[in-house]
Amino acid sequence: MANLLEIKDAQRQIGDSFALCNVNLAVAPGEIVGFVGANGAGKTTTIRAALGLMKLDAGEVRLFGEPFGEEVTGAPEKRLAQLKQRIGVVFDTCPYPAEFTIAQMERCLAPAFPTWDKAQFWRLAERFSLSRKAKVKELSRGMGMKLQLAVALSHKTNLLVLDEATAGLDPIARDDVLVTLREFATQEGHGVLLSSHITSDLDRIADRVVAIDDGRIVFNMPREEITDMAGIAHCTAEQAHTILECVEEALVERREFSCDVLVPNRFEFAEAFPEIPCDHASIEDYLRFTLKGIAQ
Repeated sequence: MANLLEIKDAQRQIGDSFALCNVNLAVAPGEIVGFVGANGAGKTTTIRAALGLMKLDAGEVRLFGEPFGEEVTGAPEKRLAQLKQRIGVVFDTCPYPAEFTIAQMERCLAPAFPTWDKAQFWRLAERFSLSRKAKVKELSRGMGMKLQLAVALSHKTNLLVLDEATAGLDPIARDDVLVTLREFATQEGHGVLLSSHITSDLDRIADRVVAIDDGRIVFNMPREEITDMAGIAHCTAEQAHTILECVEEALVERREFSCDVLVPNRFEFAEAFPEIPCDHASIEDYLRFTLKGIAQ
């Protein structure tokens, strides 16, 4: 089966100070891909390109195996619209008219989606405790995000794209959203691209993690290679020097009186250096070392 989303060698110059540089990213069926990076690293720009909201200078975007985006010419408009129908999008702020009640909003949205499932929307609204009479402006940030998610899941969506959607949510609301995303991804032909700076969410549910910095992909790897295999060794400067000589791909953070070293396999490390404590690594750790660590 083709990837749900595939971005190949994407390039886009934005002003004089920022550019996407040969960005490659894919979401396979059944996969939750975590997309991480600092503010301004290129996450939102990449997502805009993926959604056809921004024309690329070079490269291509494919949705469900078919070319997609502003640069695609000659494709039947109806076919492009059908591809868009299969994408559900959730942003960090609720885009619906503030004065609308949820019932009014549902009636307005239904004609926009030929595949709209009214019963599914109201099932999700009940699950998320969204009242028919509540106005959009009365919703908390978390409830507004759940409203977007209910909409995204109510028109036969195959691919969910979320851009910082869990930022600022309370722990209970975030847990509910993460459970919903995992349930969605387990259904046949479904996948999720979740852009977030809350890497602890991705520690829990991501199958793969892609990191971007200054418009360039800096790593793209299965999540378990980070959270299940990698480790952070705590040692002296002398021990760090020895580790860097012996362990391929190790990276060091030096402090005034000690060092931390990222190692790709903490189990092999424990056998080779049993006297040096080594904790498991998180996605946040791995990203920090990748961007700031020193290899020698």
